[in-house]
Amino acid sequence: MSDINKPEQVDGNEALKPNDDSTPITDNTNEEVTSDTPEVEAQTSGPDRNDGENHDEVLNEIEDSNAEDAEDEGNKDRHTIEVKAYDTMSLEALAIELEKLIKNEKVQAIKTHVDSINAEFKTKFEALVEEKKEDFINDGGNEIDFYYSSPVQKRFKEAYRQYRKKVNDHYKSLEKNLKQNLADKLEIIEELKGLINVEENINTTYKHFKELQERWRNTGPIPRDKYNNAWNSYHHHVEIFYDFLNINRDLRDLDFKHNLEKKLLIIERAEELAKSDDAMRAFRELQELHKMWKEELGPVSREHRESIWERFKAATKTINDKRQVYYKEIDKIYEKNLEHKLEIIAKIEEIAKEENNSHNALQKRIKAIEALREAFFNAGKVPIKVNEATWAKFKDAVRRFNRQKNAFYKNLKKDQYKNLQLKLDLIKIAEDNKDSEDFEATTPLMKKIQSDWKKIGHVPRKNSDKIWKQFKAACNHYFDRIHASRNAASQEQVDAYNKKTEFISSLNDLELPEDKEKGIELIKEKIKEWQTIGRVPNDKRYIDGKFQKSIDGLLTKLKVDKTEAEMIKYENKLDSLVDPNDTRNLDNERNFIRKRIDEVKGQINQLENNLQFFTNVDDDNPLVKEVHTNIKKHKEELKVWTSKLRKIKELY
Repeated sequence: MSDINKPEQVDGNEALKPNDDSTPITDNTNEEVTSDTPEVEAQTSGPDRNDGENHDEVLNEIEDSNAEDAEDEGNKDRHTIEVKAYDTMSLEALAIELEKLIKNEKVQAIKTHVDSINAEFKTKFEALVEEKKEDFINDGGNEIDFYYSSPVQKRFKEAYRQYRKKVNDHYKSLEKNLKQNLADKLEIIEELKGLINVEENINTTYKHFKELQERWRNTGPIPRDKYNNAWNSYHHHVEIFYDFLNINRDLRDLDFKHNLEKKLLIIERAEELAKSDDAMRAFRELQELHKMWKEELGPVSREHRESIWERFKAATKTINDKRQVYYKEIDKIYEKNLEHKLEIIAKIEEIAKEENNSHNALQKRIKAIEALREAFFNAGKVPIKVNEATWAKFKDAVRRFNRQKNAFYKNLKKDQYKNLQLKLDLIKIAEDNKDSEDFEATTPLMKKIQSDWKKIGHVPRKNSDKIWKQFKAACNHYFDRIHASRNAASQEQVDAYNKKTEFISSLNDLELPEDKEKGIELIKEKIKEWQTIGRVPNDKRYIDGKFQKSIDGLLTKLKVDKTEAEMIKYENKLDSLVDPNDTRNLDNERNFIRKRIDEVKGQINQLENNLQFFTNVDDDNPLVKEVHTNIKKHKEELKVWTSKLRKIKELY
């Protein structure tokens, strides 16, 4: 065992041996080293090490870690920062978490957290870029022209840049402080040297010695590469002073007694920690206890030396054994995560082997792959030794699927260009006949090409909107001409307008029955009666709006449910849209409602996603309440629009 792990060999006639076999300290002052780094795991949990060797190593490990921690005492704060499940967070959540750490924590205490967040962000953003790239190529883009960036990427980069700046500023300031602290400690050592042969009362000298010890403890950290030499030199001269102090055994014995009392307290705390279920917290505090034992306390009398050291070592071994069990349990979890991820990869590979028979079938497989990708990202960490290989295997499986998908859509594009030509032919027919005066012969033709248009498959996306607008304009031009001729004001339509005006006046004076159901039936009868009056001139169709307002007033008097009232009125609107010779108005209404349904669903999804960012927030928070209220409101609105769409479908 190394000398630094043995009890002190000191009495009045002996000096402590300098620490000659201390472990070299790294000179990388920009690297935060913690007691639970992967390197430490490798040292303490190897499969071929026996218990004795493991115990010796953990003592050495504690010494090494404490030497490294001495350069930056702020590292203690790292243990209080919660380590979250970064692998399950979205890109935006990762950016927010990074900003919080930079704002609220010491920069020297968050390196491990920042590294994990940065790795997760890179992994997920690379996957997103791959997906966007595939979509770009599928839409006919050239790979060399692809470029993608997003606001969340810019946000993350800005936060990470701030972190790097804070790190650099911290270490510049630290370097300056370390040099000054080193100078102060060397000055203390020089003063220790001068205590030996000073001609003054021994009690005065002893008091001076205790003051120097206190100054040493209160002086801040020094550079790592100077730590061992300075510490060994200091202890060497402390030991010389104890030799000198032999002439006054009372003072020496008093010091021995004080050190024994303090070391017994350290042992008692270590034995309490040995009973703790939190193995990692216990080990971290154990490091501090070893640091106090070594750096803050001097020797004890020979009769107690071996016994207290053995007690301390026994508690240390118990704590480390629990830590070893903890690491083994973590390894089991990581192994299970690995199995799960490999199962996901196997499922992706199976899907990639399936043949692409149709667009709809491929879309279902794309959704399945997306679900598997999400499951992979949420499956948790795997052993670090296979992390890169697992990620590479996952990417390779997804890429194989994407290559097959791209091949399918390349072939599909050929069909889309054929469809484009067919639709261009229909556009020519529509434009050639849009000004025809032979309505009887041309109307069936125009309806047929509209039907044929719907049967033709997809065209390239870049042409879709353009040709649809061109085709729609030609068809609308024709049917508008028909309507213009049919809607010339006739005496019959004028009479209908006059009757409807009188009808609205009668509605305003209508007495409703007290029974709500009877009142609704009466209103429905009035609506049907309105519909039988007939069409009015185009320039008088505003009267329908007046009728709707009258109906609104009657329904309000009956206190009819908002949704039911809306559907009662909507039935009236649909009746006004029905035209046996032209379904355009009904088609437009159906398309409008479908669009509104999609918009409302999108708003609901966005609000539900927003709730995920309210972490650790009570449900009675005003912002959370507002989001829940808006979700409820949109869901009620979606119910109404869905009912309207169902009504329209019944008319086809």
